[in-house]
Amino acid sequence: MHKHDTHPGLNLLEMAETRFTADACLKCNICTAACPVAAVTPLFPGPKTVGPQAERLREPNAPSPDHTVDYCSGCGVCTLVCPHGVRVMEINTQAKAQMVETHGLSLRNWFLSRNELWGRLGTPIAPLLNAAIRNRPLRWLAEKTFGISARAPLPGWAGYTFRRWWKKHARRHPKPRQDAPRVVYFHGCSTNTYEPHIGKLAVAVLEHIGFVVEVPPQTCCGLPAQSNGDFAAARRYARTNIKRLAPYARRGIPIVGTSASCMTAIKGDYEHVLGLTDEDARVVAAHTYDFMEFLAKLHAEGRLPLDFQPLPYELPYHAPCQLKAHGMGRPALEVLALIPGLQAWEIDAECCGIAGTYGYKAEKRDIAEAVGWKLVEQIYDAGADVVACDTETCRWQIGAMSGARVVHPVELVAAAYGLQVEEVAPPLTLPHPEPSQTAR
Repeated sequence: MHKHDTHPGLNLLEMAETRFTADACLKCNICTAACPVAAVTPLFPGPKTVGPQAERLREPNAPSPDHTVDYCSGCGVCTLVCPHGVRVMEINTQAKAQMVETHGLSLRNWFLSRNELWGRLGTPIAPLLNAAIRNRPLRWLAEKTFGISARAPLPGWAGYTFRRWWKKHARRHPKPRQDAPRVVYFHGCSTNTYEPHIGKLAVAVLEHIGFVVEVPPQTCCGLPAQSNGDFAAARRYARTNIKRLAPYARRGIPIVGTSASCMTAIKGDYEHVLGLTDEDARVVAAHTYDFMEFLAKLHAEGRLPLDFQPLPYELPYHAPCQLKAHGMGRPALEVLALIPGLQAWEIDAECCGIAGTYGYKAEKRDIAEAVGWKLVEQIYDAGADVVACDTETCRWQIGAMSGARVVHPVELVAAAYGLQVEEVAPPLTLPHPEPSQTAR
């Protein structure tokens, strides 16, 4: 068998489907006009050029020489704005996989693709690693040696995992009724090792509104590996999650998660990028929701308790690219609008620039900051000291560039419900804005 017949990028059926969507491209350049990366650097000729236009010239089994596609951040804005339904970002990501198959995966990109592994291994030595990532000479050395930007925002290890907390929490609860409504919580890598407080508050909210929470074994969603063209690893992660989540989905139990990027991967990328189209993958995708999307759905059905305490505050909200690309609207704004006194307004910026692992790469850090500057300017103009956002790397990027505290919307919902959980740090406090800070 020819070596390229089994490469981790595309199989023959997927190649045919990709060609079909590429042929729908009319070269209108709407995707390039909307691309946040092409707007700030000449190194990326635009999603149309490296995507559907180049796809017509690619021999399916031939090596890919097109390195400019590596500057695609994978934000998905191009797919979102295409009037002809061409999956531009997906084509670009598949081209990255072909490039990795041809030229190999760099050590730096392999490292960035294993977030779950490093989070788990780093937890026992969290104080040491947290000191290291805040040491400027060590960060400079890491940039020069491995190509990981010294300016990129690193979150720090919590020193314990959400799963460890969850096991203790679950033991303290009595056995629920068999007919009690259930929900599966997908915590993702970040919540498990870097931000366990997000998971604790998510569980508290779900239990407050009447659900029994299940947290089955799970692994990385696979998006970091996928974004770096390592489709073999991404598919291993995806298949593991599908196997563990499918029994719940087949029973009609919803799967919710607080990482918009993770949920978008499960809901769409497993099929449209990685080509996993078996029945288990489809049923899991059909029962998967972003956390705020799930709350908005409950409200639309009249099932969301509205016993909110007032939060008299106004703050900006950034919708992550992954959430926008999935076409689910702005569920966080819908839910936050239900909280008395709270006014959240959307920042008018397509992307924060980080795009998962993209903004951690030294050669792309300037691009990531240039893309994110429009967003930061609006935060400065508003005088905002608290910003809301659904995705972890976006929160870290916005916080690093603006100096504001960036929270997940679930933190606001939990505060409005008056929920407290142990070891949540730092506690969410919303100062009343000065009149001059009121925006829009």
